[in-house]
Amino acid sequence: MKKVIDVLHQVEEGFLALLLAAMTLVTFIQVVLRYVFSSGFIWALELVTFLFAWLVIMGIGYGIRVHSHIGVDAFIRLFPATGQRIMALIAIVAGLAYCGMLAYGGWTQLELYNMVEMESEDLKLPLEVPYSVLLFGFGLAFWRFLVAGWRILTYQDTTLLGNESEEALKQFAKKAGEENGQ
Repeated sequence: MKKVIDVLHQVEEGFLALLLAAMTLVTFIQVVLRYVFSSGFIWALELVTFLFAWLVIMGIGYGIRVHSHIGVDAFIRLFPATGQRIMALIAIVAGLAYCGMLAYGGWTQLELYNMVEMESEDLKLPLEVPYSVLLFGFGLAFWRFLVAGWRILTYQDTTLLGNESEEALKQFAKKAGEENGQ
């Protein structure tokens, strides 16, 4: 089971990297076409906008998994471990509610687009395609909140936040070691 989860994590990271690479490539090509050849693709901005939306919304779940979302950890760390766990569980319930509301809103939006058969302006894609990220992204974030909650309830973790000061000190020590030839 661990290997399957590791593969899924790699697929997720690869997908996010692919989205970023595609955005960068389309933007680069568009800039070259525009400034060198006074030309360009009319659909490039719309595609990059959709890719960016997918990157950001799918990245929410990734950020939950790797504890990279910004938080007020200085305040949270004032509490003992039990208090930190309680605060994290409150944050998880709020996150679950938020993801649930946005996924529901996304579902109703997709139903509307399907009913009226709306297309994107330049790419002529059915709008259900780019907007389906609301279901995928917030569904993934919902799942990640459930996993984080389970880890906190089973004492495998105490918080949703990474320790930013500890990570900064590790990076500083690593850089200092590299500069000293260690």
